[in-house]
Amino acid sequence: MRQREIGFAILVSAGLLGLAACSSSPTGTAPERAIDRAAGTNTSGAYPMQSDGTRANPAGTEASRALDRAAGTNTSGAYPTQSDGTRVNPPGTAATRAYDRTTGSNTSGAYPQNGPRQ
Repeated sequence: MRQREIGFAILVSAGLLGLAACSSSPTGTAPERAIDRAAGTNTSGAYPMQSDGTRANPAGTEASRALDRAAGTNTSGAYPTQSDGTRVNPPGTAATRAYDRTTGSNTSGAYPQNGPRQ
């Protein structure tokens, strides 16, 4: 009797797994896909065209790219021309460069002429 119940359970499980494998539903759950549509992300895997680094969606999140645009940084990776040490953005932060100009130091690395005094 017990063996028959186990066999039936295995048969039902195999059938359900087969149906699940053949399912044509998109990747991820409905809430994940809804978040992806709203946020422009690809957490669910259903929207590969919204992955970071594609032409439609550059590296980083929208929030980190907004920070980069406002602060002139490259935290997201979407603005390599704004990286420290480039002609557009010297080493350090604006705050450390301001400190260096005020104190005559080289904390930021942008003012090597202000190096250690003898």
